Amino acid sequence: MADTQYILPNDIGVSSLDCREAFRLLSPSERLYAHHLSRAAWYGGLAVLLQTSPEAPYIYALLSRLFRAQDPDQLRQHALAEGLTEEDYQAFLVYAAGVYSNMGNYKSFGDTKFVPNLPKEKLERVILGSEAAQQHPEEVRGLWQTCGELMFCLEPRLRHLGLGKEGITTYFSGNCTMEDAKLAQDFLDSQNLSAYNTRLFKEVDREGKPHYEVRLASVLGTEPSPDSEVTSKLKSYEFRGSPFQVTRGDYAPILQKVVEQLDKAKMYAANSHQKHMLAQYIDSFTQGSIEAHKRGSRFWIQDKGPIVESYIGFIESYRDPFGSRGEFEGFVAVVNKAMSAKFERLVASAEQLLKELPWPPAFEKDKFLTPDFTSLDVLTFAGSGIPAGINIPNYDDLRQTEGFKNVSLGNVLAVAYATQREKLTFLEEEDKDLYILWKGPSFDVQVGLHELLGHGSGKLFVQDEKGAFNFDQETVINPETGEQIQSWYRSGETWDSKFSTIASSYEECRAESVGLYLCLHPQVLEIFGFEGADAEDVIYVNWLNMVRAGLLALEFYTPAASSWRQAHMQARFVILRVLLEAGEGLVTITPTTGSDGRPDARVRLDRSKIQSVGKPALERFLRKLQVLKSTGDVAGGRALYEGYAAVTDAPPECFLTLRDTVLLRKESRKLIVQPNTRLEGSDVQLLEYEASAAGLIRSFSERFPEDGPELEDILTQLATADARFWKGPSEAPSGQA
Repeated sequence: MADTQYILPNDIGVSSLDCREAFRLLSPSERLYAHHLSRAAWYGGLAVLLQTSPEAPYIYALLSRLFRAQDPDQLRQHALAEGLTEEDYQAFLVYAAGVYSNMGNYKSFGDTKFVPNLPKEKLERVILGSEAAQQHPEEVRGLWQTCGELMFCLEPRLRHLGLGKEGITTYFSGNCTMEDAKLAQDFLDSQNLSAYNTRLFKEVDREGKPHYEVRLASVLGTEPSPDSEVTSKLKSYEFRGSPFQVTRGDYAPILQKVVEQLDKAKMYAANSHQKHMLAQYIDSFTQGSIEAHKRGSRFWIQDKGPIVESYIGFIESYRDPFGSRGEFEGFVAVVNKAMSAKFERLVASAEQLLKELPWPPAFEKDKFLTPDFTSLDVLTFAGSGIPAGINIPNYDDLRQTEGFKNVSLGNVLAVAYATQREKLTFLEEEDKDLYILWKGPSFDVQVGLHELLGHGSGKLFVQDEKGAFNFDQETVINPETGEQIQSWYRSGETWDSKFSTIASSYEECRAESVGLYLCLHPQVLEIFGFEGADAEDVIYVNWLNMVRAGLLALEFYTPAASSWRQAHMQARFVILRVLLEAGEGLVTITPTTGSDGRPDARVRLDRSKIQSVGKPALERFLRKLQVLKSTGDVAGGRALYEGYAAVTDAPPECFLTLRDTVLLRKESRKLIVQPNTRLEGSDVQLLEYEASAAGLIRSFSERFPEDGPELEDILTQLATADARFWKGPSEAPSGQA
């Protein structure tokens, strides 16, 4: 059997999202709006398969054909007859549920490959003897032959997502290196093109010269179309001696279905903001235009307090090894009014609280653009995973001048982060009951501060295309050096493009640090209803949770590559290092032996020193983070951040040894079962499923009742059309561009 790092255990936690009451309260028109937006999101989420690994679309198609012909209970009888044990079959169900949940065969949280936890020969017997194989023998056998080996393969380069020798990715062709990614980013910047909706393909001619294709995601391809901001960019270029070709049409048939559903949703929009927003999204996905998506996002920001909230597009860049390309995601949710009222009070206090942050006023936005901040019950979240909270849009220019929205996903928090005492690792016994009691409430506070005042704070110093600066060069002083500002962002540069591989994690670390720092403020805790001893417990558990998370983060570090695989967890490890460095016994980590005789560890936080030792240390670190970000000081930012993110076995912590302990006692991230909506006449029905691997599989089997086989054909055809770019996927590129 495979190393436990690369399997999902049979007893993995599975929870169902509860949005029944929120859905019940919607009007018929709101239900129709939510339904069509959900359909758009689910269709678009299929693109993630093509953004993950070469084999992911084939695995998805194979599983979907299998479970369409026989539901999990029916297939179980066949599997047992083929000689599988109950444990073998449960392992297969968990694997299939994992593929659906992560939209691919790599974990969305950690980017690690997972493989079936049963012998390949047994799984082959189940598949080739299945009802699906009897109905369509050539198709099913062809899919198995295409993806069977890769489904189980754990050659070193295939164990993690990454670029070049570090892993596999389909954002780039298999022969691309980090040097190619940097060159492509410089090219995109020179043409004022965003990387968010692109992939990069490199082919080398007979003379050994690389040729690059930058492919935009769009419905339209090479066919003639009306002039737009995109069509003028679709041509050949010569850049630093290398030919570049900008094309479009990536994921075209999938995006066509997204556009059709968005067009239907427009009929039920509650106001003109929503209609204009959807029109721009349709234009964006049709043309391949990020500028149109930005215009849609402006209308979205202006749509304050909608009953049905949504966002869709190529959004988060966590899984691009270079940190610039967005993974497709779409969500639809309903406002939870009671929790939203607390967030509204936090928003009302935001301008005052921003003044408490430890950087000079010149490093804060000129005007705080009051955002929406709502708690939502998720109806649909399509993509590779579901977060606890979101602060969007991610476009720097909009965030600085137009604003943003924050959302906390209440029904996700309720199930995804619930903790059982017996599974609670690395804490002292006397902390466990307090931790369980206050983890939920403290996390509400942390998510609120992280999203609103973490991601929502801070100014970027920019020189625009006309040479004008958005700060006073004469008077603004760098508080770290005492000198005038020496660096800034030029026109076309963004936070993601400039800080690239560390941008996501650095920003998550800044936002988490803001949350820890401001949760010490009594006004914040009063807003959430905590005073006196309860407020002190919320602070303690919030800080303790961060310290524990920093230790758990070691699961997502790869010693062989000296690299991190998950932005949020790297950020939490960095904060742990900062608090350990503060000294005076604020945080200690003690190796122990567990009751089972195996290595264990305990983290301890001295609550009496949070204010006196922890707060000043965090203040110094947070100010450095913001100053380096504001000034676009990439060299300084990398030196600071990568220094803290380094994992060694140096005493006293011996982090590499601790990592072995963390892996020994890790708990797999829960799988989340989501409902479906179904149109019956003019009524929208909510279909819910049991909280099990089989329930999750059934939810996907019923997700595309009209066009499931067509979608699977589309996915395999798109994957096959580009398969040449990943021939011999275990062969890493050796040369540089």
